[in-house]
Amino acid sequence: MTRVFSGVKPTGHLTLGNYLGAIRRWVDVDQRQSDALFCVVDLHALTVDHDPARVRRLTRQAATLLLAAGLDPGLCTVFVQSHVDEHTRLSYVMECVATDGEMRRMVQYKEKAARERERGGSVRLSLLTYPVLMAADILAYGTDEVPVGDDQTQHVELARDLAVRFNQRYGHTFVVPRATRPGVAARVMNLQEPTSKMGKSDDSGPGIVYLLDEPDVVRKKVMRAVTDSGAEVVYDREARPGVANLLEILAACAGGNPEDLSGVYESYGALKKDTADAVVELLRPVQERHKALCADPAYVEGVLRDGAEKARAMAKPMVDTAYRAIGLLPA
Repeated sequence: MTRVFSGVKPTGHLTLGNYLGAIRRWVDVDQRQSDALFCVVDLHALTVDHDPARVRRLTRQAATLLLAAGLDPGLCTVFVQSHVDEHTRLSYVMECVATDGEMRRMVQYKEKAARERERGGSVRLSLLTYPVLMAADILAYGTDEVPVGDDQTQHVELARDLAVRFNQRYGHTFVVPRATRPGVAARVMNLQEPTSKMGKSDDSGPGIVYLLDEPDVVRKKVMRAVTDSGAEVVYDREARPGVANLLEILAACAGGNPEDLSGVYESYGALKKDTADAVVELLRPVQERHKALCADPAYVEGVLRDGAEKARAMAKPMVDTAYRAIGLLPA
């Protein structure tokens, strides 16, 4: 079977964008049609200033929400990155293959480093090198496909480049992965800033629908979503980003095509109401299942423990092979 790897970073509460853009496809498609691993990549949360207790809390919450959304430990492997030492073992080896120039060309590094400097803070070395850790996450499992959004495609390309370079220099070791992208609503936008992604690390709470938001909160956020000048409901991502975002969210939640849906509505108010109702109904079963899982923490801990054991058994032979290939003496 095709092997799929993907993960979520516990830097904020998971959002509607995370669900529609990635998690739902993991549940409906990837875990059923492939040998799939899904990871809470907590080591990546350490690249910027953080509260240790909050990282632990968000790691547990993210894992619980992945299970609540429908990931089935009987069909896939769910685990926490730091529970499997092979990720960091392989990361250093891949740092010895990557170049400084490659790291500094990463768009996310440039953007995050610039924001950090604007705040007067210092940029951690791990922020520069974390794409190599991401490559190690992928390559350790012989991954064939990595389902990602547009903003992470560059990192999968780096993993491909490093795999090819390692194989050429030290002998064929790694599978060369490829990025795959979901369809509609793959990039859900901020309701208040519809030209920006709905990111879980964003501070603009009114524009972000979190998976654990109460129904009234969801409705309030959607009803206050920024639209565009003009009264006609038209699907045009470039000229009418606010309306297009609502149409894409509605299409992803309730089914249908954004362009076709645009012809159904004569007012922004009606579109917002139906979108809000659709989001509330989409999130309801996830929230109910999350509540049940929170009442049984031993189950979640057991899933993560078993998942880490399975992941370690898959990754260790690959990482041991890479160590030998690059010239390290076996223990």
